[in-house]
Amino acid sequence: MEQVAYRTHNTEHVAHEGTPPLFSLRDAQVVRAGKTILSVDRFDLAEGEHVALLGPNGAGKSTFIQLLTREIFPLYREEPPVRFRGQARPLLSDIKQALGIVSATMHDQVRVHLPVSDIVCGGIFGTLGLPNHVEATTEQRAQALDALERLGIADLAERDVLTLSTGQVRRVLVARELMSDPKILIFDEPCTGLDPEGMYHVRRTMGLLAAEGRSVVLVTHYPEDIIPAIDRVLLIKDATIFADGPKQDLLTSEKMSALFGVPLSVEERNGWYSLQGKY
Repeated sequence: MEQVAYRTHNTEHVAHEGTPPLFSLRDAQVVRAGKTILSVDRFDLAEGEHVALLGPNGAGKSTFIQLLTREIFPLYREEPPVRFRGQARPLLSDIKQALGIVSATMHDQVRVHLPVSDIVCGGIFGTLGLPNHVEATTEQRAQALDALERLGIADLAERDVLTLSTGQVRRVLVARELMSDPKILIFDEPCTGLDPEGMYHVRRTMGLLAAEGRSVVLVTHYPEDIIPAIDRVLLIKDATIFADGPKQDLLTSEKMSALFGVPLSVEERNGWYSLQGKY
């Protein structure tokens, strides 16, 4: 199959003159055991911009995110391949303060009987729950309750987190990330394992955060997860950027079939996209 590369990208979130992108990648390659597992020629994400990373399993989506979070590093270049707000060597603490990450993997780590409010307050310390011998202050408790209120789940504050539904826990983890007031929220397969109700609330939560002016970066297999606020889509296949541009140009039957290698049909309704196989 002929590979299609859509390199043009039009966005309303153009940085002001002299303002560097939030993230910038140039000739970034990640190699493991002699094999290139991701190669990115060029990528910029502006402050406040939203983007969805879409592609099959093993395409390189998670590796892409780990490049941004500095969990992995690309091959050395004289000109650093990854920059954060123009900085070639930013402090890891600055990146962690700016980023909030919610994933099904993090959800799997929630295995202790703790009140939801403790889980949320743990976001201040980067822990799931409060560290040993640490008590949350009155102000921190109020901040946690505010985060839960904004997501519509303040009534869960005193519930044991292990008694919640999967969708409720996923939203609790979002509230936990809000404790550091991140400017970028990364949702890594946020609807994995959720029923329709849970999917509805997680997608609605992404929309609420986007409306607050935070950048939303979504990693998913499914166009159904891409909320209307996300206009830009990055398609990743075979460890490279297959296409990058407005979703109305890329979320088509032809391009989705080429991306996943099977015949697919895409439908759009009120800014939401759905994907079905052709049998």
